[in-house]
Amino acid sequence: MAKSDSFFIRAKVNWDTTNFAQNSIDLGAYVDALGKSVLRIHRAEVVWDSALDVPAVTANQNHQASFQLTTQSQAALVGATDKSVISSGTLYMSAGAAGETMTMSERINVGPQAWTNGYLVGVEQIYVGVDQTMAICSSEFSVVLECTVETLSSSAAMALALSQQ
Repeated sequence: MAKSDSFFIRAKVNWDTTNFAQNSIDLGAYVDALGKSVLRIHRAEVVWDSALDVPAVTANQNHQASFQLTTQSQAALVGATDKSVISSGTLYMSAGAAGETMTMSERINVGPQAWTNGYLVGVEQIYVGVDQTMAICSSEFSVVLECTVETLSSSAAMALALSQQ
């Protein structure tokens, strides 16, 4: 199985305070199942870039914003049992009585870096989506993927592509 040097793919989603937002990431330059070329994602790193320095949250409430990276377009967030999920994670925020942000934490629930060999992708587009539980702020969510291109047999590449559609 031939491998390339690793490279980075970057994408972002601008999201508002109330709706699920999603953008596609074109992988057509790297993935060609008929030509036996597939993409291996080794690592996914994310940045939550709030329109505010620290998001304003409602007093005595917990809030969360979540992201997903999938091989299929989605209308909302899906769980880790969905076969299209490559990576997902959450930003948690908690507020005190006066409404000031008391704690913030981020975690990747599922990520290609958790697997021995990353995550193999055989489709020409993947999707990054973001949503939040309550209207906190408008934001830009960014993801940086460390990837390599590999060659599989025609039948293996096609089977992978079909399984991810």
